[in-house]
Amino acid sequence: MNLAMVYSLIRKDEKLLIDAAERLGITLDKVMIQDLSFSVHGAEVQYDAVLERCISHLQAMYVLRFLNSYGITTVNTYEVAQMCGDKILTSLAFTNNNVPTPKTHVAFDSDTALRIIDKLGYPVVMKPVYGSWGRLLAKIDDRSAAEAIIEHKAVLGRYLHTVFYIQEYIEKPQRDIRAFVVGDEVICAVYRNSQHWITNTAQGGTLSPCKVDEELADLCLRAAEAVGGGVIAVDIMESSDGYTVHEANYTMEFKNSIAPTGVDIPGKILGYLEGVAKR
Repeated sequence: MNLAMVYSLIRKDEKLLIDAAERLGITLDKVMIQDLSFSVHGAEVQYDAVLERCISHLQAMYVLRFLNSYGITTVNTYEVAQMCGDKILTSLAFTNNNVPTPKTHVAFDSDTALRIIDKLGYPVVMKPVYGSWGRLLAKIDDRSAAEAIIEHKAVLGRYLHTVFYIQEYIEKPQRDIRAFVVGDEVICAVYRNSQHWITNTAQGGTLSPCKVDEELADLCLRAAEAVGGGVIAVDIMESSDGYTVHEANYTMEFKNSIAPTGVDIPGKILGYLEGVAKR
């Protein structure tokens, strides 16, 4: 099989994938995105399957779109990347497929955003439509904070700031759950623990193992299926009403989750890549 990994930078995650390929006897071409170009007139590259590991969401989208248009299988697909990379599309996918998710509203005007926030009740969470690692998230505790944050977004003026993505704040333990779905299996999960309301490890959260019971596994598989399936990290909060899913990630980072779970996550990903290449 002719397999490849397209990447922006060899971070620890990509190094673990390369090491796993060598350990498992899988030949994996390493292709830097900086060395790639594509033609709209037809395929200039040929692979049985490609694992996408780009840091830039925009670059990942175009890489996947070109490869899929050439008939090349990718992990994940363009459609999955599009769905997971846009929080609005993700929220719609969850609600349309009966996956529990926080109350979410979208506005395009400052006054309308304020009305929504007042209606939801404080606190609320405002997020950028695109983004990762817990950046630019804001927990809004009162009307004054809402007015200030909305004004800042308006003055910043970038097109991303013209969309207001507003979610109810979920009271949860000082942790959330990240579960790793590979195909039709939830291979493992971790708690992301933090004294802060943002639990991402990029923001200082620590990890501990989370047992995947039948309820959690079913929810994660339904959430992954809602966004198109493949290799997906599902982020879940424990609320007073049970689990609620708030995000799905299509180019997941896993380096810190191997030790607490004892699961060969990069090996599982490469096994899935081989499997879809054979189809």
